[in-house]
Amino acid sequence: MKRIIYALAGLLMLLASLTSCKKRLEEFNPGGLTAESVFTTPEGFETLVNAAYTYQRWWYGKEEGYNLAETGTDIWTSGSGDVFPDLTRYLNLQAGNSALAAEWREFYAAINLINGGVNNISKAGLAPTIRNVREGELRFLRAFYYWHIVETWGGVHFTLEQTSGIVSTANRTPVDTFYAQIFRDLDFAVANLPNTQPQWGRATKPAAQAFLARMYLTRGRNQDALNMANAVIANTAFQLQPVYADLWKMNNLKNKEVIYAVNYNEDLALNDLSNSNTNPYGHGRGSNSGHMLFLMKYDNLPGLIRDIYNGRPFVRYMPTRYLLDLYSDADARHEGSFWQYWFANTRTATLNVGDTAVLCTNKEIPDAFQATRKYQIYDRSITYNANGSVKDNNRYEQLSKFMDGTRPSVGEAQSARDVFVIRLAEMYLIAAEAQMNLGALDKAAELINVLRTRAAKPGRAAEMQIDPAAITLDFILDERARELAGEQIRWFDLKRTGKLLDRVKAYSPDNAVNILPHHVLRPIPQQQIDAVLNKDEFKQNAGYQ
Repeated sequence: MKRIIYALAGLLMLLASLTSCKKRLEEFNPGGLTAESVFTTPEGFETLVNAAYTYQRWWYGKEEGYNLAETGTDIWTSGSGDVFPDLTRYLNLQAGNSALAAEWREFYAAINLINGGVNNISKAGLAPTIRNVREGELRFLRAFYYWHIVETWGGVHFTLEQTSGIVSTANRTPVDTFYAQIFRDLDFAVANLPNTQPQWGRATKPAAQAFLARMYLTRGRNQDALNMANAVIANTAFQLQPVYADLWKMNNLKNKEVIYAVNYNEDLALNDLSNSNTNPYGHGRGSNSGHMLFLMKYDNLPGLIRDIYNGRPFVRYMPTRYLLDLYSDADARHEGSFWQYWFANTRTATLNVGDTAVLCTNKEIPDAFQATRKYQIYDRSITYNANGSVKDNNRYEQLSKFMDGTRPSVGEAQSARDVFVIRLAEMYLIAAEAQMNLGALDKAAELINVLRTRAAKPGRAAEMQIDPAAITLDFILDERARELAGEQIRWFDLKRTGKLLDRVKAYSPDNAVNILPHHVLRPIPQQQIDAVLNKDEFKQNAGYQ
């Protein structure tokens, strides 16, 4: 695909100097790689496989990926700094959106690279056992990238062949064809990947099983989804963290709840933030930026200046009132996911360092009480209007899951935080939804209650338990919001359940104004539409110009 699906030779030039996997996924960087050396030597082929992972970093932990996977839903809307309101609030969403262009470009580049690897692995001279593992990794990644592509854009271009030059036509392939290949690739991955890998961040058999469970649920194969999720739950290598908030500690990233993660480098210089030698597009992937995107504007309030602990506030996204209302007082996931208090880090006439400077809360605080406080209070009626729409898009309870107090400086935009793509809690949620769809509400409730017991504040586990009668699809979507808020899955959840429009209209007034039925797919980037010669066959998705 002209300018979009790149020549393999160009991709291999990029491979020669990629270094951002070095955290736990070591890359071979011989320099001067050619297609022949990559496909015909074990060392070269290892570089190809490792490079195939790096394209995940264009989505996971990145602003574009958060906008595509979390915003525009029932649980997130625009903060004052949102740069993609067309994705968040459907404000004239069209083919010129740069986030969509970047993800299309990078994921098709990844597919092209992987196709070349799968089709040429027999030439690489790998030992048979290693060959099967590496092919399993490539197939896992191809399924992973194609899932993002097909769910985002629908039945667009599909190929299992690598390109070796400019291709000026594209095909329209049915969604079922994408999923048939996704299942074939994941079946191969499950059969050939080991239970563990020596390097953190590589695909494993449990990761393939977990992703397969997600795919089965997406396609309505409930018994298969249940069986696969249960297989992962039964794997003693994984366990829920006893305390939900501990999941997000920077010194606990390799915890046993994580089934699959996209890793970043503690040495931020190795993450391709800006390097024209390793990145032909003029800007790099960089590291995880999630630590900035959900923060409210605190650094112009009395007693507060920007510091490392409180983070660099980009004010991109804020929770809908509905999301905050989902947490009961007994649910520790609220405090484990959101910040409400900010403490003075500079002295004022009325505040000493360490005093409470700001409280943001979804509760209503009586005006008489507020008048007795020295600190600023932004309560329910200050942040939100009576109908749940946003009144103040600068001050709100902020998602704290991705904050990083280990950054070296106040202005540092990068974080070495790994992105948890699949964790064990999701397997309980998938199994519960499958059980519900199969009519076993009692078993679904048992699975949900495992998570709710973990989520309960001390002494309040009984309050958190639910009965089978409470199990509905909407309840499970609510529970997924409580457990997985911000983890780059929400838009996909609402789309696969057919609930995107209904729940946005019901629970997110700001996002609801412009949402239309065709928004269940995103527009194909204009660069792609302009590039192809077979325009009668390869047309823009319906509803977009």
